Amino acid sequence: MTPQELENLAHLRRARDLIDRDYAKPLDVPTMAQRALMSPAHFSRRFRAAYGETPYSYLMMRRIERAMALLREGVSVTDACMQVGCTSLGSFSSRFSEIVGESPTAYRRREHHAVNAMPSCVAKAHTRPVRRGSSRIGEAQRHPAA
Repeated sequence: MTPQELENLAHLRRARDLIDRDYAKPLDVPTMAQRALMSPAHFSRRFRAAYGETPYSYLMMRRIERAMALLREGVSVTDACMQVGCTSLGSFSSRFSEIVGESPTAYRRREHHAVNAMPSCVAKAHTRPVRRGSSRIGEAQRHPAA
């Protein structure tokens, strides 16, 4: 990698860290791009090239991942939606169903004894949502049979 590519990657990591930390806050591509010191269009292209998905898709995956944890704890679907930064219950439910494969209500009702018995770091790794048909980097390594 060239020094410029390494610098760009460091800027992209800062933006990704912003998403990971502030997923529940209102975040948009211009705000993320500003953290990466790039224009929104350039940032979107570079982020997708580096991480295999758009910045907004990555943000929604983080939100859904956190919502899954809240729903396992018994938080209502509406409260989980609001706590993770989504403002539309309908959009949240649609995206949740698309990513997880079942509605948030069905996910909340299902028993999660095995996950609850795991240390949180292990549970987080095993319950991380994976978009169907995903082209995310690392999917082949985590799920070699898929």
